[in-house]
Amino acid sequence: MKLKVLLHPAEEGGFWAEVPALPGCVSEGETFEETLANIREAAEGWLVVAAEQALAETQVQVAEIEL
Repeated sequence: MKLKVLLHPAEEGGFWAEVPALPGCVSEGETFEETLANIREAAEGWLVVAAEQALAETQVQVAEIEL
């Protein structure tokens, strides 16, 4: 899965990032590379929590596919 990430310079130095497709998914880092690693981790966590919440609310089964 590929997601667009917006990287912004932080006022205090470093960067902060957001994934527009995942509301509230943000992270930060001191370097561009660190920020990308952090936002990847945040997005993975966001997706795990969203899937768990969906399962808790319904009788849905989850499967993974690779794109």
